[in-house]
Formats: sequence, structure tokens, C-alpha cells
Amino acid sequence: MTENTSIFLGCVADDVTGATDLAINLVKGGMRVVQFMCVPTQQQLDSLECDAVVVALKTRSLPAHQAVDQSLAAVDALRLGGCQRFYFKYCSTFDSTTEGNIGPVAAAILEHLDVPKAIVCPAFPAAGRTVYLGHLFVNGDLLSESGMQHHPLNPMTDSNIVRFLGRQTDLSVGLVTTPDVSAGVESTVLAIEREVSAGHRLLVTDTCEDSDLATIADAIVDHQVVTGGSGIGRYLPEAWRKRGLIGRTIHQPDLPNIEGSALIIAGSCSQMTQRQVAFMKDRCQCFQVDVAGLMQSFELQISNFESAVADLDGRRLMIYSTAAAEAIEPIHQKYGRTEVCERVERFHGRVAKWLVEEIGFGKIIVAGGETSGAVMRELGIEQLKIGPEICTGVPWTYAFDEKPIAVALKSGNFGGEDFFETALKMFE
Repeated sequence: MTENTSIFLGCVADDVTGATDLAINLVKGGMRVVQFMCVPTQQQLDSLECDAVVVALKTRSLPAHQAVDQSLAAVDALRLGGCQRFYFKYCSTFDSTTEGNIGPVAAAILEHLDVPKAIVCPAFPAAGRTVYLGHLFVNGDLLSESGMQHHPLNPMTDSNIVRFLGRQTDLSVGLVTTPDVSAGVESTVLAIEREVSAGHRLLVTDTCEDSDLATIADAIVDHQVVTGGSGIGRYLPEAWRKRGLIGRTIHQPDLPNIEGSALIIAGSCSQMTQRQVAFMKDRCQCFQVDVAGLMQSFELQISNFESAVADLDGRRLMIYSTAAAEAIEPIHQKYGRTEVCERVERFHGRVAKWLVEEIGFGKIIVAGGETSGAVMRELGIEQLKIGPEICTGVPWTYAFDEKPIAVALKSGNFGGEDFFETALKMFE
């Protein structure tokens, strides 16, 4: 049997860190993966030698119709690029609102590709995300009691994914339960058929252990569309490989030698990112963003930053707008949550561009999905090769333009307290 050299899998992710999270799980499954920061052109896809392409959009918090249009544009580009299977990636904490965007995008992809069904599998047990009887848990707590109920853009106050998804779409939502999955692949296949026969097209899958993900992957090996978090992405490559759908070679990523100082940008206000920032404060030079000052005079804060780091005395710099909810909420109330978030993202992107292009930083770690998107756009990076894993769901990636740059894009909640230190030590 000859190796399959075409792109087999096309993935559409609703934010940048979610795209990277999926990409590293596919790499762990042995696939060669390239991530795009925008919808790729036919020429770009034709030049690739990889098994999977992940397109990172910024659709999680857009109006639903815009999210649908952008997602379908990405699906069409990937289909023209030869992709045979499609994966809609959203956050393992199901970040969305009652209006969308998970349900509308998933439904639109099914209709667009004329596909009868798709699983809904946000679970990622290795990262503490599990689903039991349709309820999503984060580290053992119901989603609605996990801290996600205070999310600044998409507060999650309902842990029942079947019910919550049902509010977002006219498609009927079914459930494949833990007893179905734990009984094995055949039982899971029969459960999916049972739910489809009952008229359901979106099928939430209970998932309590990593072994459940492997079972589900084997059960859906013939499905054209998958929707979910990144967890199921770890197990699909082996299922496809066993069926001869992709090549037998298992890819092993490497980490190239990258020169230049290290930049940490922390824009997420998650509890874990707050702890990671606190851990790093006495281990590098730091600059705390004055968010209230940004709302009063953006250019003054840029000037203050450039003055503060003009005499950089180390090889590491951390810039952070991370703050506890009670500290940032009064600013949101005064200026508007969307306006504050957009201005902070613009600040992070602007200073990152200056530090990379003018000062020569070569290693960049970004915490926060929206922040990651803003930084990548400002740097003009369209394509990333996926390298080795730092922690569950977060790899080093690298871009080769005029000068090679190493980039780690981290969802706010991912990694331990020492994540930043661990990531940088990989280059020592």
C-alpha cells in the first residue's frame, strides 16, 4: 500500500488557541499538521506536504451569521484543497451563547456538505473536561460552577450540553450515554444509529475517560464531519490508519533552534493564567498593562511601554493585562466590555510587532485565545508548523518567513503554574 500524500483532514477552529490545541492532538496521533491564521488559498494548500490543515478563525464571539459565513468559506477552501474529512473545533468548555455560535455553525456545515449527522464531543478528560449524561464538567465541577459562569464574553451558566445546544439550533440534539460508550465500539455505533433513527442529527457523546475517546473515534471512523473539542482529535488518526484511510507513517515533530529573546504576553484573565503570571513575576522583567489608562489614551500607554522596556536587561519579558474579575469589572462597566477587550488586544498586538521586528525577539508565548489572534494578525503570520507539546493541548509552533520565530499559543486555562518556565526551558 502506498502512502497517502494528499491532505486528508480539514479543520475549522473558532479561535486561534483552540486551533493549536487541536493541531497538537492530531500531531500526537501521528499526523503532519499545518495551521493557518486565515482561510488558505488554493496555491497555499497545493504547496503543502501534510496530512491535516487547521484553519484558525476568530468566530467564537461574532454574530452567528458571520461565524457561519466564515466557517463555510473555510470548509469550501479545504474541500477544494482535497480534504476528505472535516472537523469543526470549538472550546472544551463549550464557550458560546444561547444564540450561538456552536449550534449554527455545526448545523450549517452539515447542510452545506449534505451530511446527515455529526457527534458533539467537547470532552477532553486529560485536561479535566468530561461529559456525563450530557452534562459538562471541568475538573470535577459542573461547567456552570467551574468559574466559566464568569467568562467576560461567553458566561456559561448551563452545564447540560444537550439542552444548551438545543437552544442554538433547529436541529434535534441526541445523546450517546456513558453505558453506550463503556460497552465498546459496537455498542457506540448502535447508539448513534438509535439516536439518528429518533430524528437527531447532532449527537452529544458522554466521555468520562480517555479510553472513551478512543472508542468513539473507532465508532465514527466513517463519519465525514466531526464536531468537538480537541480531545477526540488525539484518537481519530489511529482509527483512520487502521482502516487504511491515511498513511502508516507516524510523524514525530521536532523543535528547531530559534535565536532571540523570549516574550510572554498574558491577556487571559482566567484563574490559571493569573497564577502563571504570579509564578513568573520574579523570573523575568515584567510590564503590567494599565487597562484604564488604555481607555483614556492608547498612544500614551504605547509610549509608556516603549520607555519602560528601552533598557531591557534580560532575555525574558512578560507583558500582562491579566487581572482578577473584581479588578477589571469596573472598567468593563465604565467603557463597555467589547471596547475594553478590543483595545487591550490591539495593545498586545502592537507591542508584540515592535518587539519582534525592532528588538529581535524570537520566542513568543501568548496566553488567551483572543489575545493570540490579535498578536498573530499584527505579526502577519499566516502559517505555523506544529512542533512538540509543552503541556496537554499546547505545542511549540514555528513560522519561517524572513526570520524563524517560535510561537506557543495557550488557552487561558491550560497548563500548570510553571507553564511559561517549562515552555522556555525546552530551548535550553
